[in-house]
Amino acid sequence: MDKQKNNVIDYIALLLSNIFNFLKNSLSKISAHQEKQAPEANPTQDKPSKTWRIAAFALLFMVAVFVFNNLSEVQRDEIPYSQFLNLVEEKKVDKAVVTERFISGTLKPEDVNKLGQHFVTVPLWQNDLAQLLQKNKVEYVVRSGENWLGNLFFNWIIPILILLAIWSWMAKRVTGAQQGFLNLGNKIRIQPDALPKITFDEVAGADSAKQELKETIEFLKAPDKIHRLGGRMPKGVLLVGLPGTGKTLLARAVAGEAGVPFFNISGSEFIELFVGVGAARVRELFEQARNKAPCIIFIDELDAIGRSRGGPVVMGGHDEREQTLNQLLTEMDGFDPSSGVAVMAASNRPEILDKALLRAGRFDRQIIVDKPDLQDRIEILKLHIKKMTLAKDIDITVVARRTPGLVGADLANIANEAAIIATRLNHETVEMNDFEAAIDRVLAGPEKKNRALNKEEKRRVAYHEAGHALVAEHVPTGQPVHKISIIPRGVSALGFTLQLPVEERFLSTENELKDQIAILMGGRIAEETVLGSISTGAQNDLEKASEIARNMVCSLGMSKKMGALTYGKRQQLQFLETEVSEYRNYSDATARLLDTEIIALIEEGESRAREIIMANRPVLEKIADLLQEKEVINREEILVLIKKDG
Repeated sequence: MDKQKNNVIDYIALLLSNIFNFLKNSLSKISAHQEKQAPEANPTQDKPSKTWRIAAFALLFMVAVFVFNNLSEVQRDEIPYSQFLNLVEEKKVDKAVVTERFISGTLKPEDVNKLGQHFVTVPLWQNDLAQLLQKNKVEYVVRSGENWLGNLFFNWIIPILILLAIWSWMAKRVTGAQQGFLNLGNKIRIQPDALPKITFDEVAGADSAKQELKETIEFLKAPDKIHRLGGRMPKGVLLVGLPGTGKTLLARAVAGEAGVPFFNISGSEFIELFVGVGAARVRELFEQARNKAPCIIFIDELDAIGRSRGGPVVMGGHDEREQTLNQLLTEMDGFDPSSGVAVMAASNRPEILDKALLRAGRFDRQIIVDKPDLQDRIEILKLHIKKMTLAKDIDITVVARRTPGLVGADLANIANEAAIIATRLNHETVEMNDFEAAIDRVLAGPEKKNRALNKEEKRRVAYHEAGHALVAEHVPTGQPVHKISIIPRGVSALGFTLQLPVEERFLSTENELKDQIAILMGGRIAEETVLGSISTGAQNDLEKASEIARNMVCSLGMSKKMGALTYGKRQQLQFLETEVSEYRNYSDATARLLDTEIIALIEEGESRAREIIMANRPVLEKIADLLQEKEVINREEILVLIKKDG
């Protein structure tokens, strides 16, 4: 009996020791992880190691108290219920405790034998048990329930603590040890002083945006200048532009130029699981900013919390976002501009922002960060190739001309892709061909080397692309053809003809649009003229030509029969993007006339393309033959073929 008790005690002691060692090791790992955190962690945020230690040792203490409190019950020996009844009949039971689940007690000292003094048994309840105990003079106590402390501890406290520990551990694994319980910690990031400051010298292009932002810097550095004249510093500056144009980079450059703290948080990080967290974070953000003024608050992706209010609310789904927006509006109204806190935000969808955000006194200034022009693209490329080992034949101007409409992020990607391609081909330096391949990959997609065209398909694609190139070289306003390829790329492109613009153009004349239609129809006409049939390869060409013709007639007033009017109203659903929504405001008779004019423009383009191809059939054949042989030909080779024929 004593040996069994000692084994139980040893087991409990070992269990407590293992729990203690586990908690100790876990706390050590958490502390080590916190010491390795990046220096940009918020210095005002308390480290959770002390709280974790207190909670862990409190849990260990509760386990120890419960175990030792119930140690006497653990040490009791269970006996059969029939034996218990016999002991009662033999009057060997001294005391008994009767509960709903078991009966425990002690034997009389003179009757203690191999059973030991204490016993426990699980009864088969019967009505005459009380009479039996009383008849044999057993002192007994009836308890209505079990140990309430054990019930509370094992049935409620332990499961809840285990769930909370697992939840907190998973949250820390996902978001990092600096986040609080349920990921509700402070997410505001301050740009540390130890990191190198970004200045306007490191931001290429966007000269107009930088000029306007310099005024914000002056206000932060010397707010008395404008106060002397009775003005005030703008409360908010909203940077508007397409993704990748450098809005966040410009905001960081403003902080670097001004030499002030830079509070950075994304709009989506205000919203959490619980209602009220977003508004609380807004209050905390502005409170920290006031304490560190002068400083800059930058909210990236403002449209995540600044969407226009109103409309149907589905089961309260927008309540948290609206509370966060209301708190932001209140804070921007409440702080004094003279305190030196400038609020900056960025969004690529200003059309969905709430009007209250854009009114005077909140985001006073809206700065458009537009796509870079040719000179800006040259400067951006020069910035990204500074650390690259370049060949002597690199012409950045050609690369910039080949990338009209691309933003800074795209140009950075092209420079990086060129370096990757050069590494893959074991080049000592990054060559011009590497940049050409990088541009083709970004614009047209990666080469599909496993998509092999059969001989007939390859011939048809070669004539199709040769038709585009031939018409482009012969129409009055056609841009020079830089490259022709019949290597399949991307999802569906079986080839492409790349034209290199001579200069940046922001307007198009009627003749230029008609020339574009003729160029687009050139591939289809070349297939029909040489091969006697057409294919599905002209689908994208037809879509583009139809869109140009429809815009000329319906939106641009370039039809003599329809006059200088616009037909149909289009709604711009995306900032600086293609209009995608339209409704009719004209009659069916007018619609028939519009269709007639659009078809006439397409037919005119087909006729012009057919004349050029028929007049230059030998050149078309030579270009197509060379394409089938080499798959890719450049401008120099095209000019040689055209001049030989001429």
